Amino acid sequence: MSDPLIRACDDYVVLEPGKPEQLLDVPNTLAWLSRWLQTMDQLPADLAGLSSVEAAAQRLLDTACDLELSPGVSIQWFAVRLEPPSTL
Repeated sequence: MSDPLIRACDDYVVLEPGKPEQLLDVPNTLAWLSRWLQTMDQLPADLAGLSSVEAAAQRLLDTACDLELSPGVSIQWFAVRLEPPSTL
């Protein structure tokens, strides 16, 4: 199970083969994951039963940090905090 503090992060570093790292906010990270999922011939078994590619992207964002596109080729994403949490 992922740490609940991760859900408080609004930004992700995303890594894809042969490209420099990118810093994306949550909506853009979800769109990035959705685009990658759409390129796959078959979704992983744990994502195949979900109602949409967007739902699969959300599941990945909530539960994982990498997706194997083909043997030995993966994309990765990591939650980052750009500002310290506010102390109230």
